[in-house]
Amino acid sequence: MRLALGISLIANGVVKFQASQAIELGVLNILTIVVGALVTIGLWTPIAGFLVMVLTIWCARAQHTGVCPAVLSATIGAGLALVGPGAWSLDAWLFGWKRIDLED
Repeated sequence: MRLALGISLIANGVVKFQASQAIELGVLNILTIVVGALVTIGLWTPIAGFLVMVLTIWCARAQHTGVCPAVLSATIGAGLALVGPGAWSLDAWLFGWKRIDLED
């Protein structure tokens, strides 16, 4: 889930960056690429998930693109922010993977 979202954000940001004319939209697309890279490698996942929510909705409003892909990306970003990065991420390697064992 993290890889699919991150790679789609990077690809979408690169395509829209190449087509953008205004400097504000270029900065927005660069931020989307950076957040997509953070999500892909799993660094600062709760913060990056929140930024995915904000940036995808902001991109949909600023660039007048489809709302459905933005809502889907924002929902996945919210899920990543709440669930965390997982075992195969840079967060788990740097800070340790936290597990909650529910035992009786």
